[in-house]
Amino acid sequence: MAIVGTLGVPAAYSGFETLVEHLVRYNEGLSCPVELVVYCSARHFKERPASYRGAELRYLELDANNASSILYDAVSMASALKHGVDAILLLGVSGAIALPFVRLFSRAKIVTNIDGIEWRRDKWQGLAKIVLRLSERLAVRWSHHVVADNSAIVDYVRETYSVDSALITYGGDHALSVNGAPHAGLPSRYALALCRIEPENNVHTILEAFSHNPALPLVFIGNWARSEYGRDLKARYEGGNSLHLLDPIYDVARLRTIREGATLYVHGHSAGGTNPSLVEMMHFGKPIAAFDCVFNRRTTHDQALYFRDGADLKNLTAQAAADSRFGSGAIMKRIASDHYTWEIVGRSYFDLLRT
Repeated sequence: MAIVGTLGVPAAYSGFETLVEHLVRYNEGLSCPVELVVYCSARHFKERPASYRGAELRYLELDANNASSILYDAVSMASALKHGVDAILLLGVSGAIALPFVRLFSRAKIVTNIDGIEWRRDKWQGLAKIVLRLSERLAVRWSHHVVADNSAIVDYVRETYSVDSALITYGGDHALSVNGAPHAGLPSRYALALCRIEPENNVHTILEAFSHNPALPLVFIGNWARSEYGRDLKARYEGGNSLHLLDPIYDVARLRTIREGATLYVHGHSAGGTNPSLVEMMHFGKPIAAFDCVFNRRTTHDQALYFRDGADLKNLTAQAAADSRFGSGAIMKRIASDHYTWEIVGRSYFDLLRT
């Protein structure tokens, strides 16, 4: 089996890379592991071992991101077919333009995770949006199996293409797999937000709601320096007692400490299916205030707290500040334990690839 469409492993902090990491680990733990190949972008790794946890690693001198991801995925699949793989797991739809040719020249099974209806996202415009929508259509048409990470995407694929897809979400239990490490400078009680700093994640709404709320300060972790949007927000809101704006934290031990200490988790994502950071946080058993969209409601089984605007969020935070028992943390933890573990995800993928 070959896994195509990511930077590779060992994983950095990213949804698909983390998925591959745990599929490799799952396969390693099987009594009869399959021969697994992971395609990696050589430009991303200074060290390039030939294998990782029993999986063979093959490196391509191509960029795995943006427009070049189309070529990266296509070359990866061509290499996999040349080496005679029985199945290919394609993560994302960038390389789907090559799938008709893959099916023409090979009998390898193709399983594609189509990600989160990428073409609908506001960050894509013009030609990029057209290409992504075409790629999605090709992925659904030419894959033997389509994977959706959220039941709302299952509905979308059925309604749009009259195709049934397999629902396989993400695991989040790895967030509890390390001991915590100290992180200085945090308030005694705080809300937490963690995301890429993009408009579709409602960053401005969250910051504005907490900007005058000293009763429950906000710790917000994100890549503020990466875009003009992020830099402008940080310049505008940084410095107040109620907001603590931190740069990305990749140390999982420190991140665990910050998550465990939170009184409330605020999740502003409005697009993209099941979000890995949300299912990770659900394992900590904290109340969650999520932006009210179908993806977040399906992920949390309609059992979280939801906001549509800043006024809603201010109301929720006021209640959380006044009552330490406010929210549905225990319910979030139970849902996560029942649905969002890597054991469940690994078994589901390998069952699909083998059938």
